Amino acid sequence: MNIYISNLNFATKNDSLQNLFAAYGEVSSANIITDRETGRSRGFGFVEMANDAEGQQAIDALNDTEFEGKVIGVNVARPKTERSNGGFNRGGGFNRGGGGYNRGGFNRR
Repeated sequence: MNIYISNLNFATKNDSLQNLFAAYGEVSSANIITDRETGRSRGFGFVEMANDAEGQQAIDALNDTEFEGKVIGVNVARPKTERSNGGFNRGGGFNRGGGGYNRGGFNRR
């Protein structure tokens, strides 16, 4: 079972997250999501538990509880879906094609 954990303390490490869930059963992996550029935690992560019943027990016990100074949210992770870009700044949607303001020049003769 893949479990999503939100509102994590930015100082939380993978090991401490794994230890928190290990009290409820076998943890296959624990990963805090970090920013690609800075490497800083983004405040959420995922825990994979081998047994669904143990995973559900962990969710029930840990959701809306305090962990490392923050009240965390714990839920079943939803599958990743394709995002629509809405036409803004992805693949050149907004302001694509250059030009725009004053592209024709000023006082050309």
